[in-house]
This record gives sequence, C-alpha cells and structure tokens, in this order.
Amino acid sequence: MKHRVSIQDLGLLALGLLVLAYIAFEIDIFLVAPSATAAERIVELDEVLLIGGVLAIGLFIFAMRRYFDQKREMARRIAAETRTRELAYQDPLTGLANRRQFEEALHTAVASPPSAGLAHAVFLLDLNGFKQVNDNYGHGVGDEVLLHVASRLLRAVREGDLVARLGGDEFIILALHLLGAEAAGSIALRIIHELSEPIGTGRSRHQIGAGIGIALLPDDALSGVEAMRKADVALYRAKAEKRSTFRFFEEEMDQLMRERARMELELRQALDQDRVRPRFRPSFDLTTGRVKGFEAVPSWVGQDGEEVPLERFLPIAEEAGLIHVLAARVLELACSAARQWPDGVSLAVDILPAQLQDRELGSNILKMLAKAEIAPGRFELDVAESLIVKDLEAAKTALAPLRQAGVRIALDNFGTGYSNLYHIREFGFDKVKIDRRFVANMNEKDAEKVVRALAGLGHGLGLAVSADGVVGATASPLLIESGINEGQPTASFVSEEAARDFFKAS
Repeated sequence: MKHRVSIQDLGLLALGLLVLAYIAFEIDIFLVAPSATAAERIVELDEVLLIGGVLAIGLFIFAMRRYFDQKREMARRIAAETRTRELAYQDPLTGLANRRQFEEALHTAVASPPSAGLAHAVFLLDLNGFKQVNDNYGHGVGDEVLLHVASRLLRAVREGDLVARLGGDEFIILALHLLGAEAAGSIALRIIHELSEPIGTGRSRHQIGAGIGIALLPDDALSGVEAMRKADVALYRAKAEKRSTFRFFEEEMDQLMRERARMELELRQALDQDRVRPRFRPSFDLTTGRVKGFEAVPSWVGQDGEEVPLERFLPIAEEAGLIHVLAARVLELACSAARQWPDGVSLAVDILPAQLQDRELGSNILKMLAKAEIAPGRFELDVAESLIVKDLEAAKTALAPLRQAGVRIALDNFGTGYSNLYHIREFGFDKVKIDRRFVANMNEKDAEKVVRALAGLGHGLGLAVSADGVVGATASPLLIESGINEGQPTASFVSEEAARDFFKAS
C-alpha cells in the first residue's frame, strides 16, 4: 500500500510559503514604504535567491521527513505480515510447523511422487505418559515437556524433514525420498531413542514415550488425507501395545478400524432409538432356590434383530465416550423395572472402567435411585478386582457417597489374583463374588480347595460370599458346605418383562 501525502501536510507547506513571502514583502516594502522610491520597492535578485533557497531547504526537509515516515511504515508492515505468516504456519508454543503448513507440504509432496524404489513417509506420533504430567504437575510443566519433545524430534529426523505439532501431545512428521520402509523404520527408532531419556523440568523428571504410526506414499496412499488417515490407523495399533513402538499401516487393520467405526455409528443410533436395554441375570439362594436379586447387564439388539455380544460393543462405547450415557440409560431402565419387584429383591449393576473417573458417579446414582423410589439398601454395585487395583483412590472417591448412603459394594471376579487383603480391607466391601472359573471346576480337587479357601477368607473378613457360574437355581453340596449360600448362573439372562413375571410364576 503506497504512502499518500495528507491534505493537512499540503496545507502546512502552502501556509509556510505564504508566510515567507509575506515576511519578505513586508521587510522590503512596508517597513521602508514612507521613504522608498519606486525602484526600491522592487524585490532584488539576492532576495529572490534567498527566498528560493529557504523554500528549497524547506522542501528538502519535508521530503526527507516523508521518506523516513514511509520507510518506518513499510518496516512495520513487513514485520506485521511476517508475524501474521508465522501465526498462520507455526505452532505458537513449540515453533514447529502447524497443521496448515504440514498439510500444504504434504499436498506438495503428493504432487511430486518419489523416484522408483523411494517413498515419502508420514509419521503420526502420540505421546505416552503426557496426560499424567498435565494432571500431576499442571499445564505449565506440560508445555515445558512439549518444548523438550519438539527439540528431540528435530534432532531425530533428517535435515529437510518437516516436524509439525497438530495440537495437544500429537505430532506429525513428513520425510521425503526415503529408501523404503527400512529407512522409515530407522527414523522411527531414532525418535523412540531420543524420547527414551527422561525429560527434566525443575526438580522433576518425566518418562515420556511415543506410539508412532507410519504410512508410505505412494504404497499406502495416493492423497494427503488418505496418508494421514492410514497413519492414524497404524498409530491405533501402536498405542494398543502400551509402550514406545512404531507400526506400519496394514490393510487388515484398516478393515478392522472401518468395522469399528461402523459399529460406533450404529451404537450411537441404537442409543438414540432406545435399542440398548438391560437384561437381567438372577441370583439365587442356593439352599431354597428363591430369587434374591437380579443383575442388570447392557444388551444391544441390532437392526437385523441379532444381539451384539457385550464384549464387542462395551470397549467401543468406552473409547467413543458413550459409556456414561449407556450406563445411565441401562440403570434408569433397570430401576424402572425393579420398582415392580418385591421389596426384598435387590438390583445389582457392574461398574464399567471409565465410570470410576467420574467424580459425580455416586451422587448421580443416588439421584436415580431416589427418582425411582428404590431404597439404597436394595441396590448393589459390583466392582471388578482389576479396577480396584488399577486406581484404588479413584474408586474410593467415586463410590464413597454410595457406601455412606447404604448401597452395598461387591468385589467381583474374586480370586483372579488382582487384589490382595490390603485392597479388600481398605475399600470396605460388603460382599465378594468368587470367579466363575473356580466354581465351574468344583468337581476338581484343586478347584474345590481354592473355592473353600476363598470362601473362608471372605467369611473371615466378615463379608457375604457369592459364587458366580453355578448351574441352575441350586448348588452342589460342596458350595453349601463351603458356606456359600448365594450364586448366579453363568448365562441365564431374562428380559425386563420376564424378570417382572418371574415372581408370579414362583
């Protein structure tokens, strides 16, 4: 944009010229007017030269002033444009390229295919252990760790390779003209090696690793979008190993990921259409065969009328962030069904892993029980041993309101080796449920000894003991002799209507 002289500047220049002319005329004419002759009233040449010189100097000063003003303005504009470009193409925290710059570079790489035998490679990285740094030390320390990671990534790659930060703890690298998958693997190994050394921030040291997914151009993809998607598929496989490693894209994995995406979409639709409902598994008094309660388990019937296995859709619900909606909906329907049961019949539900991270879990469950007019004493929450071992404090925090309100807490899968006496004593369970693998093999001598020992341990701690995996409504004498008077069949599920009508039949 050109600099333009303002009207005010021109006005000031013209006024200055008029003042000079007036002064010259005033001195030569009016001050000597009474005694001057006509010849003396004519402005002399030397005076004309003087006025001209003064005017030239004024014009020169004015021009230089405008020149330097324009130069400063141009410098400011160039700096602003440079800064704008940096903001548009650089990550503000690390100084690395951002997503926009990476995508433009990838588009250029796709338009310039490598020579025969060579390949371009896209490396997608997700850091291991970074979330714990943010949670335990704060985002300031997390940002410092990211700066160290960026520096180490630049050391690991070749000169000319582009390293970008997509956001959070996700980075991406574009390496051009590599000698096939072996060269890409070498870069990935250098990255893992660079990140293997703990990162120091102040007095703390943080162990940060990375999962790396790799897609090759043109072998795996012919477009930038496809290359990034397939690198993400490979990263998913690498992250599943829970350690620093890299994986190349595989077509079989892509098919699995597409199937998973399809199931996630269908699960969302099923939740919206109320097709995820509870099934009920009865628990019996093993001496009388009387129903003591029901455990509500999520059940999803697909659009084809076939039931989707629980072990298939629960992991997808957890990864997709649908687990809280799913669990709340199942509990709401189960509470509604439980209102139709006799007062002495209890309702039990399993705690799903992601639910323990919800600090409002206990209060939300109590609100739902109150809305359904179900006494907390009729409700039982089953917690798997593995969840307690993984995060005892989170479990205690999430479930504390329920224990205080009188809800019974049962330790599920008891005997599988995850928990110990410390966890049982520290948490304060009301009941333990012996794992079905021991109960199913009660006829074997060693299994019988294990069941008797587990039952004795539970009773010794003052807890009720239940057996999972019994056959039918009554138990073998071995279970009863062990002091176990409650059990659940392995796969005896009934619908909401059947659970309500069960008591009419009995």
